[in-house]
Amino acid sequence: MTSAAAPLPRRRRRWLPPQWAPYVFIAPFFVLFAVFGLFPLLFSLWLAFQSWDPTGGLHAMHGVGLENFAFALGDEWFWKALRNTLWLAVASGVPQHLVALPLAAFIERRVRRGRDALVGAYFLPYITSTVAVAILFASFFSTDYGLVNLLLDRLAGIGAIDWLNRAEYIKPAIALVVFWRYLGFNLVLYLAAMQAIPRDLYEAATLDGASPWRQFLHITLPGVRPMIFFGVTLSVIGGLQLFEEPFVLTNGRGGSDQAGLTAAMYLYRMAFDFNDFGGASAMSWLLFAVVLGLTWLTQRLLKPPAE
Repeated sequence: MTSAAAPLPRRRRRWLPPQWAPYVFIAPFFVLFAVFGLFPLLFSLWLAFQSWDPTGGLHAMHGVGLENFAFALGDEWFWKALRNTLWLAVASGVPQHLVALPLAAFIERRVRRGRDALVGAYFLPYITSTVAVAILFASFFSTDYGLVNLLLDRLAGIGAIDWLNRAEYIKPAIALVVFWRYLGFNLVLYLAAMQAIPRDLYEAATLDGASPWRQFLHITLPGVRPMIFFGVTLSVIGGLQLFEEPFVLTNGRGGSDQAGLTAAMYLYRMAFDFNDFGGASAMSWLLFAVVLGLTWLTQRLLKPPAE
């Protein structure tokens, strides 16, 4: 007696063709980017040509053409904030690389035991909360009880300096905080680049009688040049967008004579203090043009030649 044939398994219906599966998996990224990246970007560009009081809703928006850009270009406070930003970017960014590069070379050549702990100590300020770092340095720069004034008095006999309330001292104080915070980041970049340089080059140079200084000039510097270009480019972009450190150190007001007012801070105040979102959007796109121009200039000056 023959048994009945077993029924065939039912095929599962595919609601999506297999070739669409990769796009489904990467779709969340594009959705998030469109909502939180692309839409705000395009909306700010549209808003730069509008006059808008957000309390009146979207219906209160009306076009003004290029008036916001004309206002921004004629606003002396915008230019002051931009000059402050450029000063801080140079005063904090240039020393970062001038110190980080030779320091990375010294650690790479001389430090063997405890190198990871030392590099981690330098890198720690970069991963620490910016607000926490700014609050810490605000206490360091305190006029009466600050550590900075105490050291100046003990070492050089200099009296108490009101770092955060006198216009001539605000920018150096902010630049010192930014320098201290990002030095470790650049140190890690250069150290990683130096570890990729073949050791045979140094051994051959040593056999030829080259001093450590000449090895640094003719082997280390050419070897890390692409990383120098990368690090300086990041410093230019980050320096022109400086916001958290001066905002916390000056209580969001820019300090005496607005000496600590940066372009990003002024954009924030234009939008949320003065309720001029159109003007703030126009200034943000002007700042973007400045960042783009200086990044292009950095590329022309520092980009390594193509092999």
